[in-house]
Amino acid sequence: MKLKLKKLSILILFITISTTAVRAQESFVTEVNYPYLDKLIATAKKNYPEIKVRQAQVNAAKATLTQSKVMWLDAFTGSYIYSPRNSLNLANPTFFNGYQVSISVNLGTLLSKPFATRVAHENVNIAQYQQQQYNLSVEASVKRLYFAYLEAQADLRNRARAVTDGEIAVKQLKYTFQKGETTFHDYNEALTSLYNQSSFKVQSELAMLTSKANLEEILGVKLEEVK
Repeated sequence: MKLKLKKLSILILFITISTTAVRAQESFVTEVNYPYLDKLIATAKKNYPEIKVRQAQVNAAKATLTQSKVMWLDAFTGSYIYSPRNSLNLANPTFFNGYQVSISVNLGTLLSKPFATRVAHENVNIAQYQQQQYNLSVEASVKRLYFAYLEAQADLRNRARAVTDGEIAVKQLKYTFQKGETTFHDYNEALTSLYNQSSFKVQSELAMLTSKANLEEILGVKLEEVK
């Protein structure tokens, strides 16, 4: 009778574990919320400091490009001389009176400006490409961290159910042990299993909190603030 009862208990435990694993797997898939994931990605791109650094680099490159387009005027140097009409300069006589304007051109500087502008334009492209690349990297990181967080939640639910099932099993075995229908060995094994499941649950809680903290690090805000 005891052997049959033990086999029946093992069968029930196996079915319970299998059902729990299936429920955990299904819940992980069904709980992936892609619209919410898009909000997480948008939040990370808005708040993560490195994203702001990349945008600042793009702005700086654009400013340098604008500056290079204006600096072609550096090749030209203007000067003027003023000679009063009613004055006579015997040491350095001039044939013109009033204002005299002269403009000189530095050919080396003038010819180098198109190349400087081209370099500045390419620097803008590089900054924009780097920004796009980092945006893709942030998007992928948010997805990985979000999926890891959902996985940790599913695992924690699985561990919590295992603890609940273990508590029920211990309670039943305690009752049958007190009636002399179960050996102390079986009862002690159930207690040990419950202790192990409780330890696994604590580890799952830590993993869930860690995955949440990792996700919030890249978001820049608490997960609860993303609606």
